[in-house]
Amino acid sequence: MADPHAKMTQATPQEVIISLLAGLFAPLLAIFLIVQLVLGIQEDQQPAPSGEAAQKATLSRIKPFAQLVALDANAPRIEKSGQEVYDAVCASCHSSGALGAPRFDNKGDWGGRLGQGYDTLVKHAIEGIRQMPPRGGDGDLSDVEVARAVAYIANSAGASFKAPEPAAPAAVAPAPENNKDKKDGNDVNDDKKQ
Repeated sequence: MADPHAKMTQATPQEVIISLLAGLFAPLLAIFLIVQLVLGIQEDQQPAPSGEAAQKATLSRIKPFAQLVALDANAPRIEKSGQEVYDAVCASCHSSGALGAPRFDNKGDWGGRLGQGYDTLVKHAIEGIRQMPPRGGDGDLSDVEVARAVAYIANSAGASFKAPEPAAPAAVAPAPENNKDKKDGNDVNDDKKQ
């Protein structure tokens, strides 16, 4: 049991004020730090793009990784120029020199290679050499397209190779005349019978 004669010590007004302030300081400090954290997070946020920019950003984030393209097998194939092949296939390595590829428009990188000759460079591009895959990794390229790309890249480094010309369209053969005489529309064999 508690001692009824025990005296409780009295706190002075100064001790009451100090304990009250100390008791309020800890929660106020916690609230201050939380507000600073929230303000810091809001400063890092970028303003939301508006209108068309927001739509483009959204579409770029949700675009598919691959696309299915159905091509007509009977459609005529349009061959690409040397620059088109370079831009689509070759630029990924030859613009930066990745994997030791000679850089586009760099005479120092191409000096020894140009001495091998155009035919050797085309052969290496078609078959692949060192880290370069055959046809630069695009198996759909024809030999002529690869040769055009080789000429385009090598000429940028000072060569004077002549790229293959585009193939001339096939001439259409005239239709047979079915043994008809053009003058009167009679069968040629009928004239002989008479």
